[in-house]
Amino acid sequence: MAGRINDDDVKAVRDAVPIDAVVSEYLQLRNAGGGNLKGLCPFHDEKSPSFQVSPSKGLFHCFGCQEGGDTIAFVMKIDHLQFSEVVERLAAKAGITLRYEEGGYNPSHQRGERIRLVEAHKAAAQFYVEQLDGPEAEIGRKFLAERGFDQAAAAHFGVGYSPAGWDHLTRYLRGKGFSDKELIASGISQDGRRGPIDRFRGRLMWPISDTAGDIVGFGARKLRDDDNGPKYLNTPETAIYKKSQVLYGIDLAKKDIAKASRAVVVEGYTDVMACHLAGVTTAIATCGTAFGGDHIKILRRLLMDNGSARVIFTFDGDAAGQKAALRAFEDDQKFAAETYIAIAPDNMDPCDLRLAKGDEAVRDLVEPRTPLFEFALRQIVGRYDLETPAGRAAALDEAAPVVAKIKTGSVQREVAVQLAGFVGILDQEYVVHRVNQLAQWARGRGDQRGPARSSSRAGAQHQQTQPPTGPSGPSGPALNLRSPAHRTERELLKLALQKPALVSPAFDAYGVDEFTAPPYAAVRQCIAEAGGAELGVPETREYLVQVLDATPNETVRKLVTELAVEVFHGKSIDEAYAGEHLVKVRLRAVDRRIDDVQGSLARLGSNVAPDHLAAAQNEVWVLQQYAQSLRNSGADAL
Repeated sequence: MAGRINDDDVKAVRDAVPIDAVVSEYLQLRNAGGGNLKGLCPFHDEKSPSFQVSPSKGLFHCFGCQEGGDTIAFVMKIDHLQFSEVVERLAAKAGITLRYEEGGYNPSHQRGERIRLVEAHKAAAQFYVEQLDGPEAEIGRKFLAERGFDQAAAAHFGVGYSPAGWDHLTRYLRGKGFSDKELIASGISQDGRRGPIDRFRGRLMWPISDTAGDIVGFGARKLRDDDNGPKYLNTPETAIYKKSQVLYGIDLAKKDIAKASRAVVVEGYTDVMACHLAGVTTAIATCGTAFGGDHIKILRRLLMDNGSARVIFTFDGDAAGQKAALRAFEDDQKFAAETYIAIAPDNMDPCDLRLAKGDEAVRDLVEPRTPLFEFALRQIVGRYDLETPAGRAAALDEAAPVVAKIKTGSVQREVAVQLAGFVGILDQEYVVHRVNQLAQWARGRGDQRGPARSSSRAGAQHQQTQPPTGPSGPSGPALNLRSPAHRTERELLKLALQKPALVSPAFDAYGVDEFTAPPYAAVRQCIAEAGGAELGVPETREYLVQVLDATPNETVRKLVTELAVEVFHGKSIDEAYAGEHLVKVRLRAVDRRIDDVQGSLARLGSNVAPDHLAAAQNEVWVLQQYAQSLRNSGADAL
């Protein structure tokens, strides 16, 4: 078993790898104000970005689903890795050598499964690239050349060649220290009669990378007639390769997709290569499966649904291509982007088009031409004889339910009007009414379950209905942001976590009981256990790490990350703003104590002992003087 990673090394990894750089490998981030960044949450479906990243704090938080934490927590969640695996991956990126408390220096056999499988794929990819230069691979080089790809193009996309022998790669990777179990688990090798053999033999090889750029699988193209396998053979489903969750070329295209708010979906590896070489650097392709919901999630995080986003499909114009386009249209409503279809003349794919007519023709092809909904509806309507009333009625019967699935009312009506024109029905309102009836009926059955909604101003609107358990705090009302007291307490905690210099040392003298909401009392307790807000002066990430370490459970931890990245409500976050909130929280606590003492005296009436009465009256007088001083002098009276 691997030893525990040295704490100083974990801290060094956290400090060395900026959280915004890591998160940007998975989704597009934009300025959210206050030094924060925002994007569409990768952990739940949403239309408005409620996922925020604070580079200065090294934290992220989603105000929609409440996921939050630091860089390590983000990678653990999104890639389903263990803590040690994430630290090892980030350390490798930062060039940090990890020390283990019990196991010495990072021996390879101690590393996490995913790390090992990715390393095996990286080594295999390099092996395949080297083999492409050999005599046996002449057939592969000829295949590429016939499709317009030279040596530089092959190198850019990491294209390689798998030797035709039984176990060339398997023996090579064994020599690199990989076990048979790891090679089988990776999908690179498979069981043979006498042990593992190469899965891919005598084929042209394309490495398939995930969004972060790690090679997780391969696509292999048949080259010889005596190869009885399928034309294309992909890596089987493994712990790191899920064909429905990968897009070929996404590692190369993601930055340009985010920058241009445009993605081009093509059908094959050579089509991706042709598009990129022609200047369409936003092209990606699925890997042996239909374009589906998980692929949409990947693109949406990059496109960020900003209103001008475009997704262009370049399916072939044959029957199979039309069928693929209709399948894509079924998922169209999962995009906020506008979707189009582009079909080349003579039904050529981008690779063939580039060969026949050059790079400019490929660039022209993907300029948005036909909206996907229009193409899909015309394909449906085109199957019927529209010269007869029966044909028009049948076409409407099939097409209207498709239009009814459009969730935006104004768009649904506009498409319904267009459908009337496609079918040849003069009474547009009849078609609109028919579509609307179908949509209402579907909603009544509960068929239209949209993605979870959240507000980009989630910090102002989010309500946490379940108070966290953990550090004992005062009993009080449930967290309600309509309460002025709770809003003030929340803002003060945000100051203590994000701007501790503005509230320290006064904040550290505040008791847990001064926070009326149990969730906020729990956070106040965590700050105290971490050493107080004074520990954050000057501001360091280590302060927040210690507060997070003091949280008793995941609920409190998520609230801490939420408060640590949420924007402030004030225009100027300065000493005056901090003093105002310090005073409000303290003043409410003083007024509550006065009410408690006076209420207790009223309940006891004449039964109160004289000395107790005198002490209580004196306490009330002192508290009233203090309250008046707070009202008159503000923070100077603290």
